Parts: sequence; structure tokens; C-alpha cells
Amino acid sequence: MLTKYRIRVAASIFGALLLQYAPIALAAPAPVVAIESGKLKGASEAGIDSYKGIPFAEPPVGELRWLPPMPITPWQGMRDATAMLHDCMQLPAPSEAAPGGTTTPSEDCLYLNVWTPTGSHGKHLPVMVWIYGGGFLNGGASPAVYDGTSFAQRGVVLVTFNYRLGRFGFFAHPALTAEQISSPLGNYGYMDQIAALKWVQRNITALGGDPARVTIFGESAGGSSVLTLMTSPMAHGLFAQAIVESGGGRDGKFPRYLHDRDSKPGSPPSGEAVGIAFAKSKNTTGVDAPALKALRALPADAIVDDLNIITRRTSHSTAATYPGPMIDGQLSIEGSQSVYEAGRQAKIPLIIGANDNDLAYPQGNTVAELLSVFGAQSEKAKQLYDPDNKNNVHDIGIRVASDRAEVEPARHVARVLTTQGQPVYLYRFSYVATSMRDQWPGATHASEVPYVFDTVKARYGAALTPPDDAVAKAIIDRWVAFAKTGKPDVAGGPAWKPFDPQHELIFNFTAHGLIAEPDPLNQRLDLTEQTYSSPSTR
Repeated sequence: MLTKYRIRVAASIFGALLLQYAPIALAAPAPVVAIESGKLKGASEAGIDSYKGIPFAEPPVGELRWLPPMPITPWQGMRDATAMLHDCMQLPAPSEAAPGGTTTPSEDCLYLNVWTPTGSHGKHLPVMVWIYGGGFLNGGASPAVYDGTSFAQRGVVLVTFNYRLGRFGFFAHPALTAEQISSPLGNYGYMDQIAALKWVQRNITALGGDPARVTIFGESAGGSSVLTLMTSPMAHGLFAQAIVESGGGRDGKFPRYLHDRDSKPGSPPSGEAVGIAFAKSKNTTGVDAPALKALRALPADAIVDDLNIITRRTSHSTAATYPGPMIDGQLSIEGSQSVYEAGRQAKIPLIIGANDNDLAYPQGNTVAELLSVFGAQSEKAKQLYDPDNKNNVHDIGIRVASDRAEVEPARHVARVLTTQGQPVYLYRFSYVATSMRDQWPGATHASEVPYVFDTVKARYGAALTPPDDAVAKAIIDRWVAFAKTGKPDVAGGPAWKPFDPQHELIFNFTAHGLIAEPDPLNQRLDLTEQTYSSPSTR
């Protein structure tokens, strides 16, 4: 009896210990992968491996400030890749649907993150690479809404990365031109994007992806970046498909040029002129090597000291020291609209679209001022943009600004590329979260992002409803289908056919479901189209 009792006690103790330590014993082992620069130890959870904070270029600090991204120095031993590292240097901005990051901004920021299904090595899965928005002044890869788990759960390798912003990412100066005679200049943020895509080409196979099946996608400034990358000779062959979310599609009348000698009459100040103005604001008046040395010696806070997204929206690209993308002659040869209309872009499958209430910053203080852009058609515009004759300046302004900046340009790209035989899928995102319907008359700028990533829980928390969640599943499934097949169709759902200029159907994500329909905004967009100059007069 004593022996049996001891056995029972020992068994009970062993069972208790097993339960106590079971989570440790049963936890998935940390995944390890070898890439070109060394070994990485990631994290594994629920069948998904993630690797975060992977450097894809040397930190662009000190003498590397305002240089193209430099190749990363290989490391010895195992590098921990379980946590996000710094987003790029910026000033805080008011939260949008993609809220601020979870890391401290820094110049040392050229890192990327990968989510991949566990055991995917050698499987050659499709790859999706996200480019965040933020007006080229704000943003980063660390916000929870950009988590790639849901993509990886659907059999896609998802990559996010940081690129330099503001004056760190877009800056020109005569001393830089003299220093870098043969290097690309000015658009360092775009150069970072290309460096990240090249990293994907060299390393994604080790992480289960197929470098020949890369889809790039981005929103706002990220969508605009996608449009630029499709036209850049430096990005040729780095991706096979693209998705543009609220990224525009027209050049605007006055693109910025890098050099004064290239600027056209009426253009905003050249990149170099903006750089000189900024240098003078910091008491640096020379245009030679000592002046550049002084600018590189400025603390990061001094470089970013007066830039935020509100400044950009109120003063636009004409501000004397405002930085931004420019035509540099190597990476960006000309405006993307001009390239598309000439048929010189990458001929790849494309999804493009915008939100129905995309911009929340009307450009005008009265109804007459808002509609003056339509000239002699302003009365007709009044009927279309204010059919109930409420004279609500805010609502009319949003509609006009949205159509001009995002909705009509997306349609224009779809029309132009389709006539060249390129498969284009035009969408509209009109869904408003249940909890926001008493505040938003339509889908606001960036509000589709948490749905695309199926991270609406991170955005809306306890206010999330089953319909919100259902729309998220519907849109991410379409994006994944496109990445896998080049067509955004899913079994059992309504067909999403390529854009056809004869019928001009859009695929609309609405509160009433997914609807393929004639564009309900076509009359407004036709009128908006007339406000743009023809290619011969731009």
C-alpha cells in the first residue's frame, strides 16, 4: 500500500509540474533563417513565423545622410529579429485610420519585417510588399494595423519596410549635386523603397517567397510611390503586379524638378532652391562642401523641426522649405501621368482605386470658392456636388477635393492603361465602420487600410462589429487572390472583371455588400476631368 501511495503522489507531482511547464514545453521553437547578411532568429505563433527589424541598408546617419542607401554590413552570429525597430525620423501627426507607430522615430530606420507561414521554406509563395502612406512626412512600418499575420495565414509572404521621410528622404542642394555627380539625387525615400525591393529579390526565397511573384501595394503617399515605381527605370523587374490605394494618378500642373535649369515656367521652386532656402534658415549660406558638412552636422530634430502633415496640407508644395518627391532625371524621369499616357510604364496587372469620401481637407472657404475650379461649369457642378442644396461647405469641399485628388485620377489611370491592353481592376471603397457612421458621411482617407490588412480589431477595438469584420475578410481575400493569380476573384463572390472603357464598371465595397456597378460618381468625375489640362497644354 505504501508503495502504491508513493507512486500516486509521485504521479500527481509530475502531472502538476507538467501542467506548470507545459506552455514552455509546447511552445513553438524560434524559427531561424539564413539570409545574405547573416542568421536571424524570429518568432513563431499560430503557424506564422515573423522576422522583424531586419536591416536592409546601413543606417543613413552622419556622412551617410542624403546618400543613396548603402549595402548592409554582414553580422556575425545570430541576430534577434523579434521586435520592430525605429520608424524613420518625423514629427508626430494626428492619427488617421493607420495610427502612429509603436517605435521611437530615428534616422537609423532602414529596417523591414517579414511574415511567412511556418514551414514555407522552398515553397515559392507569392509575396506582397507594403509601402505606407503619410504624405512623405509621416508613417512607418510599426503600427499594429500593418501587421502581416492575416496575409501569411492566407499563404502570402508579407513584407513591410521603412523609407526616409521629409527632409531626410527628399532633399536637394548644389553641394550634394557636386558631391554625387553620377549618383541619383534628391529622392532618397524612393531609393530606400527600391533598396528594399532589391533586398526582397535577393533574400525572399530563404523566407518561402518567390521573387518572380512580388506584388507591391501602398496607400496615399505609398500608392503614389507605387505609381512612380511603375515608371522608374531603376525599379524595372523588381515586382510583377501592383495595387494603388488612394494614390492619385495625375501629375498636377506643376511638378517639382531637382535643378533650376530643368524647371518650367510656373513650376514650384526646384529641389535645389528649396534646399538652399532651408540651409539659409539654419544660417548656412554656402553651396559648397563645407556647407554640406554643416548641414549633415545638424541634429535630426533641427532637420525635421517645422514639418508635419498639417503644414503640408495647408501650405502645399509651394512652401519655401517644404521637401517632397521631385523629377531627378534618373529615378524619376518625368511625371507618372506623362509616362502612362505615352505607354512607357511597367506593363503589369494593376488594382487601383480610392475611397468615396477620401480627403478631409477642403480647399476653399465658401461654396463659390470650392466650385470655382469648374469655371463656366460651376452651376452644373453645384447641382452634382450639392444635389440637396444644403450649401454645406465642408461636405461639398470634401467631395470636390476627393474627386480631384484621388477618385478621378484613379479612373484616368484605369482608362489609359486599359487602352494599352494592360489588365486594370478599378475599385471604390465606400464602407464606413459601424461605429463611425454618425460621424463620417463616407469612407475617409486611409480608412480602408485596416480592412485590407484584416486588422480592424486593432483599429476599432470593442467597437468592431461583425459587418466590419466581414468586409475586412472580403477585401483581404481579393488582394490575396490578386497576388496569387493576377485576378482579384474569389470563389463564391461576385465577379470582378477588368476595367472596360465601354461599360466602366467599378467594384464597390459598400455597406450593402460587394457590388460591381456603373460608377455612381461618373457625372462628377466627367466634370472633374474637364478641369485638367490636356497633355499638350500641361
